[in-house]
Amino acid sequence: MATERKASVTWQGDLMRGQGTVESVTSGVLGPLEVDWANRAEDAQGKTSPEELIAAAHAACFAMALSNVLAKEGHAPERLETSSTVTFVPGTGITKSALTVKGSVPGLDEDGFRQAAEEAKENCPVSGALKGNVELELDARLA
Repeated sequence: MATERKASVTWQGDLMRGQGTVESVTSGVLGPLEVDWANRAEDAQGKTSPEELIAAAHAACFAMALSNVLAKEGHAPERLETSSTVTFVPGTGITKSALTVKGSVPGLDEDGFRQAAEEAKENCPVSGALKGNVELELDARLA
């Protein structure tokens, strides 16, 4: 069964001087979140950006995929600490998403963990959406 998720944004003004607000998302857990060009292309001064939201989505999706891969191999993780750093280059766009994961996985060695992490990186739905357009990096280590 397919699911759909929605986010609503209001924008006022032009790109460089305008500002916007992520008003709501389907779950109701986010919003309002302010966005503007300066905080997107320079320093995030208490505001979010599309790239930050993509980073959150990629980290969460990857962690879920990795936990599934590990469990199917008989090594359910005790803990996965995952992050994604999304690189945005003004005038070019999003160029990279770098995943980092540190895992506590009983009975699994470093090579097995890295292989499972590579599989998860290749197969998580957000990676699939980015693949071919954005460089995907992975740093996977056991705790």
